[in-house]
Amino acid sequence: MSNRLSAEISPYLLQHAENPVDWYPWSAEAWKRAREEDKPIFLSIGYSACHWCHVMAHESFQSDEIARLLNEHFISIKVDREERPELDQVYMEAVQMMTGGGGWPLSVFLTPSLQPFFGGTYWPPQSRGGLPGFDQVLRAVADAWQNRRQQALDQAAQLTEMLRDVRLVDESAGPTTGRLVDTADESAEPSAEPPTRRSSALQPGLELLRNADAVLTRSFDPQFGGFGSAPKFPHPLELRLLLRSWRRTGEGRLLSMVTTTLDRMAAGGIYDHLGGGFHRYSTDARWLVPHFEKMLYDNASLAVAYLEGWQATHNEQYARVVRQTLDYVLREMTSPEGGFYSTEDADSEGQEGKFYLWTPAEVSAVLGRQPAQAFCHVYDVSEPGNFEGRNILNRCKTPAQSAAILGRSEEELEAELATSRQRLLEARSARVRPGRDDKVLVSWNGLMIEALARSGAALGQPRYVDAAAGAARFLLSTLRSSEGRLLHVWRGGQARIDAFLDDYASLAHALVWLYEARFEECWIDEAALLADEILRRFHDPAEGGFFYTAAEHESLIARKKDMLDSSLPSGGGLATMALLRLGKLCDRNDYLEAARQSLRACATLMERSPTGSGQLLLALDFDLGPAAEIVLLGGDDRQAAADALAFLGREFLPNKVVAFRDASSACGLRSPALSPIFAGKQPIAPGPTLFVCQHFSCQTPVTGDDVARKLKALAE
Repeated sequence: MSNRLSAEISPYLLQHAENPVDWYPWSAEAWKRAREEDKPIFLSIGYSACHWCHVMAHESFQSDEIARLLNEHFISIKVDREERPELDQVYMEAVQMMTGGGGWPLSVFLTPSLQPFFGGTYWPPQSRGGLPGFDQVLRAVADAWQNRRQQALDQAAQLTEMLRDVRLVDESAGPTTGRLVDTADESAEPSAEPPTRRSSALQPGLELLRNADAVLTRSFDPQFGGFGSAPKFPHPLELRLLLRSWRRTGEGRLLSMVTTTLDRMAAGGIYDHLGGGFHRYSTDARWLVPHFEKMLYDNASLAVAYLEGWQATHNEQYARVVRQTLDYVLREMTSPEGGFYSTEDADSEGQEGKFYLWTPAEVSAVLGRQPAQAFCHVYDVSEPGNFEGRNILNRCKTPAQSAAILGRSEEELEAELATSRQRLLEARSARVRPGRDDKVLVSWNGLMIEALARSGAALGQPRYVDAAAGAARFLLSTLRSSEGRLLHVWRGGQARIDAFLDDYASLAHALVWLYEARFEECWIDEAALLADEILRRFHDPAEGGFFYTAAEHESLIARKKDMLDSSLPSGGGLATMALLRLGKLCDRNDYLEAARQSLRACATLMERSPTGSGQLLLALDFDLGPAAEIVLLGGDDRQAAADALAFLGREFLPNKVVAFRDASSACGLRSPALSPIFAGKQPIAPGPTLFVCQHFSCQTPVTGDDVARKLKALAE
């Protein structure tokens, strides 16, 4: 018999619709019943690609005995953290306060007034491996609620008071190093929100960038790339920050840290060598054994990191990774309506990674003996295997090394391998695919729109820009409330839940890049509307920074700011960057001041937790500049203008905004928001005409052949 989750749209919640647990979604109905029956609430938060969420669901939530305990003593609520990230943010912080760690599945016990008093992550159904059994936990919490309730209420009140502290940094604390994990994997990333407070003494400047470089240098793995030891996350924001520091300082070691990491990841098992795209993270130091789930946001962020790596080095292998990653998204993760799906699971047929693993016999059956021998040599496929008796494809040797060992020319070998990969991909497509979470999230889609727009413009691939524009139109037209406000999630024809800060910020930021891909000015108008909403509904004008929920959002036990990166860029960091770029393009001092206030408010946060402040540090680097306003006016020689724009796409010039107009406008309109940047600028025949400005003060314009020379000088 189905429970109340059967009416939901989240694939994760629907996976629990047949549980014997009497689940509620997050709803007033559940809270009301908890108050009426005087029962505590058991809140379980997870997501569809979480391996240990599935384990706990199978072991405990499908158990009649566990269900009996939950149904008798608690009101049980199941939440998809991707659908309701604001709940995950608040209650994850509560569990971190209680236990010193966190992860998913997140398991929290609340009073009927929604205040947390006990929590943890994964528990086995019965005690095992030093962990208490979930049955023991449930009996103990029920006993505490009946016999030591005041103690539970006091704990809940104290935790709630701490959660309501909206300061950005606790001045008495040391570096912020909270960790979030997919429980039992011991994976770690910077947490989303420590209690914080602004230091009035520290101002955002170059010293924060130098401090971040030093922290990253100390944790860098010179052998395998990346930062720290196993498990390893890719950290694309930090790689992009190091590229900017290299461009600013000219220190080759900073570029080497980036290229070593990009090379090792692209050669490792974390990368899908057949289908393109990256898995979540590596369980080992050398990027061989990943957790096999694929997340849209990881692939968006890594596509941008590899694109910038290509712009900085012109290493064609990086461009290949970008194309293969984006092609994977367009092939497997794009809805007919144009939006992008969220995740693919790690498991298929009950086994983690099975879809991606190979044996020599399987390879030979597809390719034949000789091509299979070459493929197995290059991609480390052996009889013993490198993962549970089977093989994760990875390249232990460089292309040149493999060619020399096999006595082949590198070009001939790589051409054969490309054919082999395509044939194996076709064969793999007949396997049972991992499950896919096909909901569309605005914030994650914004990251992918940026990646597609930037890559399409830089690599000369119009289809990527087409896909970015299609997704943007879908989000802006379909994910709207009856009042016209942006909504957070869509699936199966239904859009719901008021959008959060990262939805507005990610989409606004992406639309600026979409404008710069084709200079369709309608995208700037849409971005400015979103930026205005950020200032009106999320900005803290008194203390700086940005709240995660809008002012009129459903009241929670705490309203938190979102300034520190988690597995995604922080909404506050994205908002800061979007406001800076729009402020430069549109001459909007209100945007610029809100962004700079955010940077000032977060200076101590960036100092103490640089590896959790990558998006803010990217914004700081942009603001410190020098950031050029580049204006190009078309003329009679349309090819020269196209060549100039292509050059700007190919080169690594991170701190710039670009505006372009010719005789026509691709959207059929000219945006009033861009009037200031074009004001007073006239084309010089025969064109094109280039203006390079800072703070709307421009150098003498150049035209004709001088345009290419001027741009080349900018790139040096």
